[in-house]
Amino acid sequence: MRCRFVRRWRKGNVLTAAVLAALMIVMAGCGKNEAASGLKDDQMNVVTSFYPVYFLAKSIGGDAVNVVNLIPAGVEPHDWTPKSQDLNTASKAQLLLYNGAGLENWVEDFLQGLPKNSTLKTKAVSDGIKLIEASGEDEEHEGEEHAAEENGAHDVEEHAHEHAGDHDPHTWVSPRSMLVMADNVLKALSEADAAHQADFEANYKVLQERLAKLDGDFTSKLGAVKQKDIVTTHQAFGYLARDYGLNQVAIMGLSPDAEPKAQDLLEIAKFVKANGITYIFFEELVSDELANTLARETGAKTLVLNPAEGLTKAQEKAGDDYVTLMERNLDNLLKALQ
Repeated sequence: MRCRFVRRWRKGNVLTAAVLAALMIVMAGCGKNEAASGLKDDQMNVVTSFYPVYFLAKSIGGDAVNVVNLIPAGVEPHDWTPKSQDLNTASKAQLLLYNGAGLENWVEDFLQGLPKNSTLKTKAVSDGIKLIEASGEDEEHEGEEHAAEENGAHDVEEHAHEHAGDHDPHTWVSPRSMLVMADNVLKALSEADAAHQADFEANYKVLQERLAKLDGDFTSKLGAVKQKDIVTTHQAFGYLARDYGLNQVAIMGLSPDAEPKAQDLLEIAKFVKANGITYIFFEELVSDELANTLARETGAKTLVLNPAEGLTKAQEKAGDDYVTLMERNLDNLLKALQ
């Protein structure tokens, strides 16, 4: 029997739990072996939804676990949807770690489609982070966008692409949030494999020190800059802005493929000119066309601000990781905000 795979999984076309259950039963007879899925028989298998979660699981799990990441290098997570073999791999693992906060809109149906006797453990690693509402500012930083409105740039958030939930899912872009997420991964790994808890805790201590230093550098260095406004193509830096006292003005919404209105661009251009913004930030995994257009209109330059959603193949080959990406982000932020 030839297996037919689900090619796309879009909002409004989500498979039901019943269909998922039937799909996984069919997949069991498709002849997919453990090697092809990346799973191993002699280690605890941990499946992660995308790179930041993979980084945490790999750093804390170390040699004691086999970590399989669903999204390959160079793929923008907002554009990715799981195929049936991805779901089949996750169902056979011992632990599934995902971001949560509305990022992975396929998880709920997947979990409902698991067999009743499934022993798969799951964890949303963003648990415990105070989430930013997608429809407005976080109450602890409710003035964050007000300055932009007063200077001619209205909140582009109202045009944001809708995620599965009502919150900004980009929790990992703040090192302070990653500290919370790392603790959640440590607890999930220790619960799933208590025999290696001491190893996990030792690895976590090393990672925690790296993330704490990163958080400290962001806090001290960004706290010293006078310019607090950052103009970005993708509204992915809300948690970074909230945690380190910045004001994010985004051209597009929470999804990088959300189309801005012409009026939005005009108002952001006015804001850039009125506030002496010298750099427009763009991302490596999405088109820089809008950033370049705005830069030409305003006389600004462009710089990369990486949301650390994934590594390019070149970055992967060079040995980059979440921390090195965020260190370069800090360097670029300081260059733009001096």
